[in-house]
Amino acid sequence: MADLELTDLHASLTDRALNSMNFLNEISHHYPDAISLAAGRPTEEFFALEDLHRYLDLFAEHLRDRGYDEPAVRRTIFQYGRTKGIIHDLVARNLAVDEDIHVDPEAIVVTVGCQEAMVLTLRALRSTPQDVLLAISPTYVGITGAARLVDLPVVPVGEDDDLEAVLKAVRADGLRPRACYVMPDFANPSGLSMDVASRKHLLEIAATEEILLIEDNPYGLFPATGHERLPTLKALDTERRVVYLGSFAKTGLPGARVGYVVADQTVAGGGLFADELSKLKSMLTVNTAPVAQAVIGGKLLANDFSLVAANRRERERYAANLRAITDGLRTRFPDGGISWTVPAGGFFVVVTVPFPVDDALLEKSAHEYGVLWTPMSHFYDTDVPVHALRLSCSAVTPAQLEAGLDRLAALLTDELVLSAGR
Repeated sequence: MADLELTDLHASLTDRALNSMNFLNEISHHYPDAISLAAGRPTEEFFALEDLHRYLDLFAEHLRDRGYDEPAVRRTIFQYGRTKGIIHDLVARNLAVDEDIHVDPEAIVVTVGCQEAMVLTLRALRSTPQDVLLAISPTYVGITGAARLVDLPVVPVGEDDDLEAVLKAVRADGLRPRACYVMPDFANPSGLSMDVASRKHLLEIAATEEILLIEDNPYGLFPATGHERLPTLKALDTERRVVYLGSFAKTGLPGARVGYVVADQTVAGGGLFADELSKLKSMLTVNTAPVAQAVIGGKLLANDFSLVAANRRERERYAANLRAITDGLRTRFPDGGISWTVPAGGFFVVVTVPFPVDDALLEKSAHEYGVLWTPMSHFYDTDVPVHALRLSCSAVTPAQLEAGLDRLAALLTDELVLSAGR
């Protein structure tokens, strides 16, 4: 049997971004008894198998109300489906109800999770070797990995950097910035959010500099107690500068693997950017599983198209857990030594420590202390040591969270002693 040389395969296969996802998934399987403060998964507390049947029935009834006969109902749910999706009109109504985003349903492509939406968007935008993607750093590793797959270099933009200055420097190097990726609400991994003034300023820069903004919004429905939801960039967008990435993984059902992209930009010569993305999708996944779409469509119908309403229990749980993390760290480290963010919502808290945090320390934490978390180094496209870790509040019960914080505190206390002695 012939062996393949890794060097003869696509360069992305040796990239840290692609290895990152696998490593973080594998370590959780290697240490199943460890409490995970790493996973950004939604809580499983409210999953119910009977909901699947209810949602499918609701969607089938919706089709009948639209005039479909029984063979057409079965065909729509069971057969290969339309490339752009079969629930695009329902997604558009959800965006209008929850986000005050009003778009033609034909500007929406329903995708296999948000990850496919990223790949389609970046594949379409990458036209020449001079093209680059800007991304607010630290950056979700999924967008970095998607960019690697389509040979699109990523230029990091620090949270305190001047975007206009970065754009000027990139162009001075002979490169063409195609878009800037941003997660304005409770970002993964930082947990930070942009205020309204910053959002409007970002849109002004995009218009002046003639670039697109790729807005990713998986956590926007989960503000903490006492905090109000802010308008998305897309809701503020009057010039179609924003390509909006959406996902039902956190708000609908992660196992359905349904996401979408709103691409209402027009393409010279006629048509929508969404139509071009649909061409790519037809050669990648052909279509998003109609059965999965039907389940999500049924959930939208069951809640009058509002996922804000559908996720009240989840929002309360995440807000309580988020507060438990920050209060718990304050109780366990009253005299300092470490610091942490206090986000206005979402899933994530970043803890900064006076020693490097890497995969070896995570392995030690899992093996010796029984707690998992995510090294922040996975979200920077550099080999420079990072002195921070990310905690997630979403996939643990309050009791697990308290036990996990105890284990984490033991690890950090021991590492503080070790670092002081170095």
